[in-house]
Amino acid sequence: MKGYQVKQYNAPVKRYCQTLELRDNPELVAEYRRRHSREEAWPEIRQGIREVGILEMEIYILGTKLFMIVETPLDFDWDEAMAKLATLPRQQEWEDYMSVFQQADPGASSAEKWKPMERMFYLYE
Repeated sequence: MKGYQVKQYNAPVKRYCQTLELRDNPELVAEYRRRHSREEAWPEIRQGIREVGILEMEIYILGTKLFMIVETPLDFDWDEAMAKLATLPRQQEWEDYMSVFQQADPGASSAEKWKPMERMFYLYE
């Protein structure tokens, strides 16, 4: 198994974890992966994510299940940031562009599609 390096920050951060299910179609899953590659992801989307205060965002995949980790400053307000993100250039266009791959209602915002996950274990150290 391969591990992934994690960024270090000069201040404490908090983490949000969410999940989303893709349509069960190998060609669609492959295209979804391609559209999220460094070469294909729209720069306006990356810029918007940073603009609302997100420090890091990672998406992992297993079959059709996506798992997203978002790291933010401690004072980050998720609802406020997502409301702002939805108004930024090309954001809704990106959501529409991605919706063909996702098991979600057409026209749904990112915040409506990605479902929050509950942390159920921690080393408590």
